[in-house]
Amino acid sequence: MVALTALWFPIVLSAVIVFVASSIMYMLLPYHRSDYQQLPEEDKLLAALRAAGLKRGLYHFPFCSHKEMKSPAMTEKLKQGPVGMLTVFPSGPPHMPKFLGMWFAYCLVIGLFVAYLTGHTVAAGAHYLAVFRVAGTAAFLAYGLGHLSNGIWKGQTWGMTLKEVIDGLVFGLLTAGTFGWLWPR
Repeated sequence: MVALTALWFPIVLSAVIVFVASSIMYMLLPYHRSDYQQLPEEDKLLAALRAAGLKRGLYHFPFCSHKEMKSPAMTEKLKQGPVGMLTVFPSGPPHMPKFLGMWFAYCLVIGLFVAYLTGHTVAAGAHYLAVFRVAGTAAFLAYGLGHLSNGIWKGQTWGMTLKEVIDGLVFGLLTAGTFGWLWPR
């Protein structure tokens, strides 16, 4: 067993590496540019949403209870469409420093759990690949596979979901490499 205190450096460095890699992947590489689309007649829709007084939250439309779902009226609404989910953020410009800070904290938390799991399953002095396998699997589970639920339950396109899973694989590999490289000897 390797104590968490012995793994503070790979925890922090893997978070920094993933943070930098994600910044490069999202800001410089072109493959995420097609993830989001503009609403048709955006100005009209935004005016209608403003008039509705939406607050921050997740909305499902058309909304119905489980009992109402099979009613003829709801079935017709669902057939007519659109059917979807809408995430509403607080009004105003995005607070990128806050989002980036929360992303970095998330990377640290993942690093902490990767260290915990790897430290309890791989001995000090283990070979690079032994550490890489355990740390990489744990990191990929955290960074990559959770996105599959967005394709299943939230209507996200499978193309976008696949890109997020691939990003998670890259982040998992970077985390695994960092832990393998800095594993206590």
